[in-house]
Amino acid sequence: MGAGKTTIGRSLAKRLGFDFIDSDHEIEFRTGVSIPTIFEIEGEEGFRKREAQVIAELSRLNDYVVATGGGVVLRPDNRANLRTHGFVVYLDVPPPTLWERTCHDRNRPLLQVENPFLKLEELYSQRDPLYREVADLVVDGSRINAQGILQLLIREIGERWKL
Repeated sequence: MGAGKTTIGRSLAKRLGFDFIDSDHEIEFRTGVSIPTIFEIEGEEGFRKREAQVIAELSRLNDYVVATGGGVVLRPDNRANLRTHGFVVYLDVPPPTLWERTCHDRNRPLLQVENPFLKLEELYSQRDPLYREVADLVVDGSRINAQGILQLLIREIGERWKL
């Protein structure tokens, strides 16, 4: 949520010559409505079920970079699919930086609460250990810009896969 997954994922895919897909955008495409609308009608659990179906499919694609929604790691089946079928990068961004990036974004249903910064802290503390469990690579996304992260990823991927 605000870590830069879509921005960096799209750039990484281009550099690798892969296709790019954002799982949230794919869910919106398939349902024909926005993520906030899905949350409003089906609640978070309904959204998470849809997300799990999409992740099961996307995680098996070859030559794709997939950006996932921030809560994808909450379900064990998603973590297993990602771990088994992909190379997972965790863009670790602390709550104060996430808040700077998302405080004006009304398209984030989980932050439509009385104290959105506190909610960001709660989400981070819940999700951070799960991301670390599944990640092949953890990148500090608060200290370097998107271009620096992209360069780091290209170097790491090149070393691991001898590109």
